[in-house]
Amino acid sequence: MDVVRVENLRKSYGRVVAVEDVSFTVRRGEIFGLLGPNGAGKTTTVECLQGLRGRDGGRVEILGLDPAREPDQLRRRIGSQLQSSALPDRLRVAEAIRLFAPSGSGRDVEAALVAWDLAALRRRPFAALSGGQRQRLFLALAMLGQPEVVFLDELTTGLDPQARRVTWDLVRGVRDRGATVVLVTHLMEEAQALCDRVAIVDGGRVVALDRPDILTAQQGGPITITFTVDGHDVGFLAGIPGISNVSTTGGVVTVAGQARATVPVAAALAERRLFPADFRTHHPTLEDVFLATTGRRLRDEPQRGPQ
Repeated sequence: MDVVRVENLRKSYGRVVAVEDVSFTVRRGEIFGLLGPNGAGKTTTVECLQGLRGRDGGRVEILGLDPAREPDQLRRRIGSQLQSSALPDRLRVAEAIRLFAPSGSGRDVEAALVAWDLAALRRRPFAALSGGQRQRLFLALAMLGQPEVVFLDELTTGLDPQARRVTWDLVRGVRDRGATVVLVTHLMEEAQALCDRVAIVDGGRVVALDRPDILTAQQGGPITITFTVDGHDVGFLAGIPGISNVSTTGGVVTVAGQARATVPVAAALAERRLFPADFRTHHPTLEDVFLATTGRRLRDEPQRGPQ
């Protein structure tokens, strides 16, 4: 069942087109990613979905509600962590939860502190929280009231790798609690690790949409296998079905082809008593999909006005 439906969404700021033509659906219970560089239109898209910005055209339904026409009904059923989320420096963790909790009751505050492992931080002011602790608090606030759909915008930006992975587990926990997650990110590793499906956005348009594994298999290009064999001729590998290219540069052999050819390549080497210790298989990533669909790398991040 689709809980989010977006058809031909458009949004401009004067002459700057932030969202040109975006369409996608989000299924109940999935983590759906909007992946793209800064300025691609991702944040503007989710702000239109939440009713925070008016759209110029297109159709949007969240849980059967139009954000532009029924914003109050919608906000009671969704949760949100915005890219620019911040709290007053002196506001304590428990005070923040009490402030945003629908009832404000002590029981609800205590339940949220325990559920998100914030009990030990209840008296700590926002300014004294680490980056990971702040994101944990933002997730707790987004989940107050048991929302059906949660929007998370660049949740792990600025976090170190360890804190980022801890936060990924928290995002999975949001889904495990019954919410559908719409995740905005410019980090391909994050989208690949978390998302059931991904819409790659560039220039205000969706340029690719599917499961990460399907996108990388169909649009990411061939896998590559690399190894060294101390001068042995490996031209025989070119005859293996599924292999498209074999080359040697500086003693390093690179074999390109389909994933199904990996085992035959290893077997063919073994038949000739070649057992390279540095045999590595490199699979295409969402970065490769972005390159294939746009002609540039995701990390190039062109600026084009509002996000």
